[in-house]
Amino acid sequence: MKTILKHRWARLAILAVAGLGFVSGCEWWVWRSAEGRCFDAVEGVPEAPVAVVLGTSARLADGRANLFFLPRMEAAAALFKAGRVKALIVSGDNGTQGYDEPTDMKRVLMQMGVPAEKVVCDYAGFRTLDSVVRAKEVFGQQRVIFVSQRFHNERAIYLAQAFGIEAHGMDAKDVPVVLSVKTFLREKLACVKAVLDVTVLSTKPRFLGEKVSVPLE
Repeated sequence: MKTILKHRWARLAILAVAGLGFVSGCEWWVWRSAEGRCFDAVEGVPEAPVAVVLGTSARLADGRANLFFLPRMEAAAALFKAGRVKALIVSGDNGTQGYDEPTDMKRVLMQMGVPAEKVVCDYAGFRTLDSVVRAKEVFGQQRVIFVSQRFHNERAIYLAQAFGIEAHGMDAKDVPVVLSVKTFLREKLACVKAVLDVTVLSTKPRFLGEKVSVPLE
């Protein structure tokens, strides 16, 4: 009996090590794809026609402020005001009644001084892959700046490269890990999913739809 248990624990240990190795490998792959393409200061960001502001909610389910939201909007507004981009696409989830990330993002960006006509809403950015592919297929952009926290920008850039989009990232101020443990852990799985989406699953956006023009003049 003891021998059987030892073998069982040994197999579990091997599987655990293999699993951790696979997760770490996916994280490295995503990081390596974005190396040198993310910037935490506006001055370093290359010019591009548009920035895609990746969606997040203004508030959490329990009503508390989402600590990722405001820094992301501040980074996007700074990028636009510095003339690094000519317009912003705010891409997020609007899949259920009463939940509208793009509208919340646009409202705050307008409060920060970005003209309403320069902010285009993408209401079908249900996940990062959707936001990335729709930037090209729906909004007609071949070169973009992603705006989010660095871990998110790296994953978006990895996906963009897989779909033939030239991309850089403007990094918003990050949130300490101690205040965002769930997000930190979820991101590890998101990197795995991104790699699988590209290399194995050939995942497509949930919706595409008609082309949408972006005001660049």
